[in-house]
Amino acid sequence: MTENPISDALVLFGATGDLARRKIFPALHDMLRHGRTLPPILCVAHSPGWDIERLRAHAHDGIVSFGSGLDEAVFRNLASLLTYINGDYEDPETYVALRRALEHRKHPLHYFAIPPAMFPVVVRGLAAAGCTEGARVVVEKPFGRDLESARSLNATLYEALPESGIFRIDHYLGKEAVQNILYFRFANSFLEPIWNRNHIRQIQITMSENFGVAGRGRFYDSVGAIRDVLQNHLLQILALLAMEPPLGTSAEAVRDEQAKLLKAIRPLEPGDMVRGQYEGYRKEEGVARGSDTETYAAVRFYVDTWRWAGVPFIVRTGKHLPLTTTEIRAEFQLPPQRVFALSEAGPLAPNYLRMRLSPTVSIALGARTKNAGDRMVGRPVELYVCNNHPDEMSAYERLLGDAMDGEAMLFARQDAVEAAWRVVEPVLAHRDPACFYEPGTWGPAEADLLLAGGRWHNPRPPQS
Repeated sequence: MTENPISDALVLFGATGDLARRKIFPALHDMLRHGRTLPPILCVAHSPGWDIERLRAHAHDGIVSFGSGLDEAVFRNLASLLTYINGDYEDPETYVALRRALEHRKHPLHYFAIPPAMFPVVVRGLAAAGCTEGARVVVEKPFGRDLESARSLNATLYEALPESGIFRIDHYLGKEAVQNILYFRFANSFLEPIWNRNHIRQIQITMSENFGVAGRGRFYDSVGAIRDVLQNHLLQILALLAMEPPLGTSAEAVRDEQAKLLKAIRPLEPGDMVRGQYEGYRKEEGVARGSDTETYAAVRFYVDTWRWAGVPFIVRTGKHLPLTTTEIRAEFQLPPQRVFALSEAGPLAPNYLRMRLSPTVSIALGARTKNAGDRMVGRPVELYVCNNHPDEMSAYERLLGDAMDGEAMLFARQDAVEAAWRVVEPVLAHRDPACFYEPGTWGPAEADLLLAGGRWHNPRPPQS
């Protein structure tokens, strides 16, 4: 057996659900369209009245509605790979039927597109039926609701599988732009000598959305911005920005450095965070009356390493903000002397490195250049490059392919997940009330307190 055998079956739990329709079936269609050969796809769900034809119609609708374009010939190929098992996840006969359907397949990939509360039930059902030997399992975030539940989930998974067989999927890590952070940092020699506390004054990360809970009020009210994106997406971005160079090119070498960085982040205190809630949130369908769930969070992190000691990483995320975008801005220290002080009035703008991850992928360097004329007077300019590929692979397509191949670099490891929960654990229960803010603004004014006299750098609309 090779170290990373390619999965010879895909078992999709929750195949009749919304995640499968919106993300997984479109990704499978695109994998085939791009030339990937797929194994048989066994779809499992507890949906009385469903059969294989209804399942295929469900997949077709998802690809049309949420995919990058339907190719009918490709869809016929996908439809031919689908089989359907209708069964209760708590019934052992469901797993007996699955074991029978897998026949001689030795390395299935089990994808859990189901509520996290069902993960332990399905893992134990698979193990009891002999479906986990040689298998891999993909579990969707959230990986628990806090440190204790994350540890409990990991312990349940370890009852049936080793860490090498567990793929914790955070689709954000599969985005081309997020991977570009890692590549840009370690493929360019000019950045490394200045990427430290001696040259960087602060780093701001903004992940904003110009819409509200969009009909997901009941779910969102049970989660909030901290659990939904801060503890996972944004801490992962911070780890890629601040980690040390990996000792080699293997997936584990990269994940080792990510985990070490997350373990070095100082646990949050109430004074490190400002929570906000947009006006009108409590009127959204499914939201509890008087809810204090945050739709906005601004946080100041410190990384206790030699490289980053004393440098604030100031992170914010929110709904109903002016733009939908994710942007990183690393601000450099000012020059030690102002050579042209006599000819230039007012404070100088610092140099910065700006990386936009969405909706376009771009990198820009903020600098100063001299104005034309006989006076030594300059102006701020931005050196800008856009790298946007309209037909790039979707995050789910990339991650599904990697899971089938056993490539773990873009998946979260147990120690990294638990380290991230350790960082936010102190403010999950002990925190100040959420501050209200008007939709369409950049959040509550109280968030300015985290900047110690500085200012937020609000992302601008993307350049055309």
